[in-house]
Amino acid sequence: MSTESDYFPTWLLSGLLTLAAPACLASDNDVTADQVVSALEKTFGVHQGERRNHTKGTCAVGEFVGSQDARVYSRSALFSGKPVPVVARFSMPGGNPKVPDTARIPRGMALEFRLPDGSLQHMTMLNTPVFGAASPQTFLDDIVAKTPDPATGKPDPEKIKAFKASHPDSLPQAEFLAKHNPPPSWVNSSYFGIHAFKFVNRDNKTTLVRWRFVPEDGEKQLSDDELKSAPKDFLEEKLIDRTRGGPVRWQMVLTIGVPGDNEDNPTLPWPDDRKAVSIGTLTISSATPQKGAECENINFDPLVMTDGIEPSTDPVLLFRSPAYAVSFSKRLNGK
Repeated sequence: MSTESDYFPTWLLSGLLTLAAPACLASDNDVTADQVVSALEKTFGVHQGERRNHTKGTCAVGEFVGSQDARVYSRSALFSGKPVPVVARFSMPGGNPKVPDTARIPRGMALEFRLPDGSLQHMTMLNTPVFGAASPQTFLDDIVAKTPDPATGKPDPEKIKAFKASHPDSLPQAEFLAKHNPPPSWVNSSYFGIHAFKFVNRDNKTTLVRWRFVPEDGEKQLSDDELKSAPKDFLEEKLIDRTRGGPVRWQMVLTIGVPGDNEDNPTLPWPDDRKAVSIGTLTISSATPQKGAECENINFDPLVMTDGIEPSTDPVLLFRSPAYAVSFSKRLNGK
């Protein structure tokens, strides 16, 4: 398996290219990547050498076999019908490395696909069908609202209440989380790409799409009683044990957009009647604690894409890359 140094040039290039993005985005959103990362540090503290967001996580490896049927939509080498090595990371959002696994917050799955020609494809997903912000400004304001009060050491409930009242785009994800208990295992969640993307085929035809990964182990939720009695940390151990018992699989399902479907607001779902096709199988063969493991030093920049897959105009998607680059740079420097 390749080492971090083998892939470092690609990560570094991605970071250098995207560090320039905040300046142009700031004119539209008045938010920079530095501001967001600094806010995360103020809210969750600085944990040296660790991610500023999605700090708590577990590494895994496996492979992806993309269906050649998907090539009607995309010319990406992902859909060759041949196995592609994958490095995965399952995580909890926020900068608290000790956040309990019972927290009513999203779960994340990030994937790095390593193609035969040395190119990479990243996918960073959540187990909620919508995101909690339609703009970088809402994302920043959410973090700021959760900053602990020096007097109590906890977020001020009134500030959080005021944030929700003034940011209606934050509500769809919050409502979903309130109605769905957390899963008993990483393997019992679907993971959504959240954003719209563009698939481009060999004829240069562009199709607006969204994707999700659906678990073959089935979607499950902890009961209210299980949620109360569950230990603080169980997700990592369960994933490791599950993979020891055999491979874990998800089906990649592509939802096909139609003219008029929203492509720039990740808080708005597409209608349920959109065409959906299965275009590949992700198999996770083993998992391990992230310290020293292969996923630990990967910057899962969602704008690292193969030919045949392109970003939409979603401002949150475009902002993630420079924010990831700032965090990644700090980790590289041991900060």
